[in-house]
Amino acid sequence: MSTSDENKAIEAVNPRLLIGGTWRDAEGGKTFPVEDPSTGKTLVEVADASVADGKAAIDAAVAAQKDWAATPPRDRGEILRKAFELITERTDELAMLMTLEMGKPLKESKAEIAYGSEFFRWFAEESVRISGRYSVAPNGATRLLTLKQPVGPVLMITPWNFPLAMGTRKIGPAIAAGCTMVVKPAGLTPLTMLWLGAVLAEAGLPDGVLNIITTTTTGEVMEPIIRDPRLRKLTFTGSTEVGRSLVEQSAEGLLRVSMELGGNAPFLVFADADLDKAVEGAMLAKMRNIGEACTAANRFIVHETIAEEFATRLTERMNGLSVGRGTEDGIDVGPLVEAKQRDKVAELVDDAVAKGATVLTGGSAPDGEGYYYSPTVLTDVPLDARLATEEIFGPVAPIFTFSSEEDALRMANDTEFGLVAYAFTQDFARAVRVYEGLETGMVGLNQGVVSNPAAPFGGVKSSGFGREGGAEGIEEYLETKYVGIAL
Repeated sequence: MSTSDENKAIEAVNPRLLIGGTWRDAEGGKTFPVEDPSTGKTLVEVADASVADGKAAIDAAVAAQKDWAATPPRDRGEILRKAFELITERTDELAMLMTLEMGKPLKESKAEIAYGSEFFRWFAEESVRISGRYSVAPNGATRLLTLKQPVGPVLMITPWNFPLAMGTRKIGPAIAAGCTMVVKPAGLTPLTMLWLGAVLAEAGLPDGVLNIITTTTTGEVMEPIIRDPRLRKLTFTGSTEVGRSLVEQSAEGLLRVSMELGGNAPFLVFADADLDKAVEGAMLAKMRNIGEACTAANRFIVHETIAEEFATRLTERMNGLSVGRGTEDGIDVGPLVEAKQRDKVAELVDDAVAKGATVLTGGSAPDGEGYYYSPTVLTDVPLDARLATEEIFGPVAPIFTFSSEEDALRMANDTEFGLVAYAFTQDFARAVRVYEGLETGMVGLNQGVVSNPAAPFGGVKSSGFGREGGAEGIEEYLETKYVGIAL
């Protein structure tokens, strides 16, 4: 890709706040830089919102709520469908923008666009299926009517790792249900969301339904919105630590809350597994998005009789990956999103090695600019290594071993997190026992990717609550009202 393509992608974004249908500067004209993680250089300066800007955003959402809730479901769905079509038509432009701000290779950005845009198509179809029920009371004296209505204004806080998809799977059902929104994208990757805001306006979304504020003082700007009595729902994707703090703040207003938080995904490989499929699944579960995914396989728990062969095959595959700037042809692994994230990955690997782990490949950051870390496979990893309990969020595959099905489940569940798990076995009865026994909200059985807009995404334990996607996803944005009708 040429420099002109990169410049066009950046120039297509309005780097200001979107409030009430108007693009405006932050109070006092404050801005902050967005970096290219492959070079560490600034791509563009974007507006740095203040508390007053946040109040203006919630004011705009509240002002638009009544009319938007009254908009026919078909009309809401058609806006989502049009936005889906526009995103699809402009995939190359958006992929370049996403790669520049987040670092992932262009092919990965395009995969995210296909996945993320599908939430708009899915919820465009769900908007006209919102329904209640009518029944006769058991004593026959009254009629019971239940109906679904939009929750109301929603605050959405999205992460940096999937800058489109983590937004569309919240925005899609909110639009379909008739809710207005204030969206705060991650400061590391705000450009994709700003681009999406312009596309939704072009698709016909009324002013004030979607408001976007970018800021470096997230806590300071978000807390007054969360405590605003007019807000009705909070949805957040990010770390468990931040999620706990947000839930505490939301308690004052008894907000509807959905949280998609951290993960520590186990990847179980039983002795009877098809090793070719297991290794292919491992590459998908580990290296999708450079390993910077809450669904990434964090602990490879492999039966002791096949662990050596599995490690050898996985190492061969990891050695075959090309590392470099995501805009270049043939690149498989881009940089991590920032220096802090690369240093965290390095600390986890160094800790494991110091405690006895063996490095089969990788294990260090290459020289040169950018926040790169080499694809890494570790064996002989002790259970007291930090990466056994902490989310890695990088291209590192630690391998542990087990001797029995009971040991595998015990090791898999020995974590505060419960987002997703993966299991590879050809024994049907074992498969049922394992997916029923895993303490996670999702399970990938003989596959390394579980995310699907038509399925409910979410976890248990410290990985959060609530579901995004599937038929369940829109329910997060709807309240149930009961009417008793006297005869």
